[in-house]
Amino acid sequence: MEATMRLPLLQTAYLYLRTMIPVLAIWHLVARSVGNPVLLPGPLEVGQAVVALFGSHELLGNALTSLRRILLGYGLALGVGMVLGILMGLSDTIHDLIDPVIELLRPISGIAWIPLALLIFGVGDQLTVFIIFYGSLFAVIVNTLAGVRGCDPQLIQAARTFGASRWVVLTQVVLPAALPTVLVGARVGMGLAWMSLVAAELVGAPTGLGFAVEWYRELLMTPKVVAVIVVIGVLGYLTDRVLRDIRRRLTPWSAGQAAGV
Repeated sequence: MEATMRLPLLQTAYLYLRTMIPVLAIWHLVARSVGNPVLLPGPLEVGQAVVALFGSHELLGNALTSLRRILLGYGLALGVGMVLGILMGLSDTIHDLIDPVIELLRPISGIAWIPLALLIFGVGDQLTVFIIFYGSLFAVIVNTLAGVRGCDPQLIQAARTFGASRWVVLTQVVLPAALPTVLVGARVGMGLAWMSLVAAELVGAPTGLGFAVEWYRELLMTPKVVAVIVVIGVLGYLTDRVLRDIRRRLTPWSAGQAAGV
C-alpha cells in the first residue's frame, strides 16, 4: 500500500524536476550574460537569499501573516460566494436581482479599489482582506451558479417523484451534482486571492510577502525580491494542490471528466 502511494509522489517529483532543470539552466545562462545580480540574479543567488531569509525568520513571519490574510479573505469569499451562487441558481428572481450587480463589478479589478480602500480601511489587515475577498468572490459565485444550473433536471424530477422534500433535493441531488464545478471555482478563486494579496500588500500593508517584495526592491536587494516571489509561487502551488486533493476526495466520480483540473 505504501509503495503504491509513493509511486505517484515519485512520478510527480520526477516530472517537476524534468521541467524545472531546463528552466533553471536557461535562467542561469541569461543571468550570467547580464552579469549584474541587481538587474537579474541567478538561481544560485536566489537560493542563497531564500536560505538567508529563512535563517533570519524574516520570511517565515511575513509568510504566516500573508497566509492568515488569505484564509480570512478567501474564506469569506468562499462562504458568501457559495451562498449567493446557490440562491441565484435556485431562484430566477434572486438571479435577476443580483446578476446585474455582479456583472457590473466583476470586470473591475480589485487593484482599482485599492486607493479607495486605503481611505476607508487605512493600511493593514482590513484593506488586504477586503481586496482578497473582492478578488476571489466572483469566481466562486459564477462557478457555483453554473454548477447548480447545470444539475440534470431528470435527477431532480426523479427525486421529487419518490417524494423527496425540497431540502432533500437540494442537499442530496443538486449540491452533489454541482460540487465539482463549485470546487473548480474554489481553485480559480484561490489563485485570484494570491494575486490580490500581493497587489494589496505592495501598497497597503506594513507586513506580508507583498510588502517584503517592495521593501527589498527599495533596498536594491534583487535576489531577495526574487526569493520572496518564488516563495509566493510555491505557497500558491501548495494551496492549489490542497484544493485539488479535496476535489478528488469529495468528488471521485468526476475525476475522469476533467483530467488535471
